[in-house]
Amino acid sequence: EVQLVESGGGLVQAGGSLRLHCAVSGFTFDHKPIAWFRQAPGKERERVSCINCGDVQTYYADSVKGRFTISSDNAKNSVILQMNSLKPEDTAVYYCASGPTGATMAVDFQYWGQGIQVTVSS
Repeated sequence: EVQLVESGGGLVQAGGSLRLHCAVSGFTFDHKPIAWFRQAPGKERERVSCINCGDVQTYYADSVKGRFTISSDNAKNSVILQMNSLKPEDTAVYYCASGPTGATMAVDFQYWGQGIQVTVSS
């Protein structure tokens, strides 16, 4: 059974940092796409970052470029999202998701974690 479990969310002041962790079990993702999405109340789910997605090894939404870093720990079968210089507009529920080779959009991803809340206060 494939499972993705997020951890590391919470409440932080603007300018602070959080480190989200996605533990993957049930398969070895190796070079398969693993993405972080987020969804704020009343907004559509947004792809924040992705590793092994499409033609690039790493992808970042324009809104997080230079502030967020995605990395993988293949030995632990996990993916980390380091979030620095957080802004109130980063407040959302963050999800990690896995999909087949070529997956880029939310509909392409088969497996999702339960989501974790990130709140950035001003």
